[in-house]
Amino acid sequence: MSEMTESDTQPQTDPMEQMICFDLYAASQAFTRAYKPLLEPLGLTYPQYLVMLNLWARAPLTVGHIGQCVGLESNTLTPLIKRLQDAGLVTRERDPGDERRVSVALTAKGAALEPKAVHVPAGILAATGMTPKELLALQKQLRALTRGMQSAVGQK
Repeated sequence: MSEMTESDTQPQTDPMEQMICFDLYAASQAFTRAYKPLLEPLGLTYPQYLVMLNLWARAPLTVGHIGQCVGLESNTLTPLIKRLQDAGLVTRERDPGDERRVSVALTAKGAALEPKAVHVPAGILAATGMTPKELLALQKQLRALTRGMQSAVGQK
């Protein structure tokens, strides 16, 4: 019979329980899954929805500006916007003064999608099981955390 050590009697802890980055990742994945049934009837993915939210608020926008708003690089954003264009929701037009700049605007079909998406925030709020006040407090903390992490790695 082998001798038991103190570590054998202690409950083993899950290493993921000690990593806030995993909790944030898991929450992000859960949010994406919660958005899926709300966005499928609109024909949008979550990243496409983020782009459309920005365009509904202040179109037209350049691809670069959209990228800053949604946190995506141009090489990821360009195919996403192309799919929105193929769906007839947006148009893309090069700036004649600077061929590198591409402006994205809503089509009539894209603009008409906005009222069909008004239920999405309420659906997500319900999925969280939190109050609006709790979510705002969490959002404030997450933004402070993001700023701190970006500062730590020299990002703005």
